[in-house]
Amino acid sequence: MQLKESLQAWGTPVFRDTLKAEIARLGPADLPLQQGLSGSSHATDTPPQAVILSATDEGDNLRIKAGLFYAGVIAGCSCADDPTPVDEQTEYCEVLLEIDKGSGETRVTLLQE
Repeated sequence: MQLKESLQAWGTPVFRDTLKAEIARLGPADLPLQQGLSGSSHATDTPPQAVILSATDEGDNLRIKAGLFYAGVIAGCSCADDPTPVDEQTEYCEVLLEIDKGSGETRVTLLQE
């Protein structure tokens, strides 16, 4: 995964908004949303909303701690008489994004705090 727009915006007033927009374009395949579930059993494809908690320059990398709000559902058996509701519920997890300043390659780690 690459966050090149955020890398280019680093140090400008639009950095946080650019990063939030790039994160919103990512999904469960790119982010550890499934692993961060606490009240449901399946992360949906609804775009995550990010809150930037901290952002620092660590030499070769930018290190960003972000809180992610996203949707999860309790997946049932898909039977006609399944009583499981299909309502989305809000989930939250925190991640560490490490953006390589040379390439924009980004590593994402789920934080268990």
